[in-house]
Amino acid sequence: MSDEMILVTGATGKTGRRVARLLRERGVPVRAASRSATPSFDWTDRGTWEPALRGVTGMYVVHPDLGSPRAADDVAAFARRAAAAGARHAVLLSTPSDAWGPAGEHVLSAERALGHAGLDWTVLRVRWFFQNFSEDFLRDPVLSGEVRLPAGDGKEAFIDAEDIAEVAVAALTEPGHAGWSYELSGPRLMTFADAVAEIARATGRDLRYVPLTPEAYAQEQRAQGVPEEWVRLTIGLYEHVRSGGLASLGDGVQQALGRAPRDFSEYADSTAREGVWNI
Repeated sequence: MSDEMILVTGATGKTGRRVARLLRERGVPVRAASRSATPSFDWTDRGTWEPALRGVTGMYVVHPDLGSPRAADDVAAFARRAAAAGARHAVLLSTPSDAWGPAGEHVLSAERALGHAGLDWTVLRVRWFFQNFSEDFLRDPVLSGEVRLPAGDGKEAFIDAEDIAEVAVAALTEPGHAGWSYELSGPRLMTFADAVAEIARATGRDLRYVPLTPEAYAQEQRAQGVPEEWVRLTIGLYEHVRSGGLASLGDGVQQALGRAPRDFSEYADSTAREGVWNI
């Protein structure tokens, strides 16, 4: 692996930092890309791309605005520059395109861009992360004792970010993954009420899920100072859950790793032991 250099974009994010860690554990040289890294990398500043790509043979691509026209254009341009710089393969963190409504075409455009640039490609279409409840925007609601969301009783196939990272590393370091679009999910469908109940069981705390109307949720978010763009985005994402549009399982973890994905209960138990939800 001495001639390998893997660029990990989104290296401070939930999956990126795990991908970087697992690659290093395998002895694979990693360039962890972020705005604070050296060299700096910023999707909005294309002048930072070339230094980040110098000497890279493979890359893990995470775009924060996937689903937007700009993201599709960025990924296409980045893939072309990567191929010109000598990169051979790329793994893109994506989502099921039908989760985005009309914007799904932009997601598909970003996925296709890797192959159009001449790269060996693997696409990881993922679901809501387990870690949203412990490392992101759902942690504070859990700590408050009430998770108030407009997701109704819709079901989602929540997935562990560790599983996503393991599949990404396999695709970047092992043969047999080029040309695959892996549908990655956890092993079972769950409502948000189910997820909150699992956390309550694991922590021994009194937690509850409170379903809201989209209007009530928007009003609460605005009152907390959440930007309007984020309010609209999250309402749309929860609508896909509430409507049942994401109530399906994927077998990508089994296909890529030869094992079942981790269950939410395992995540809840281990995270509770770490004290993340202690108050």
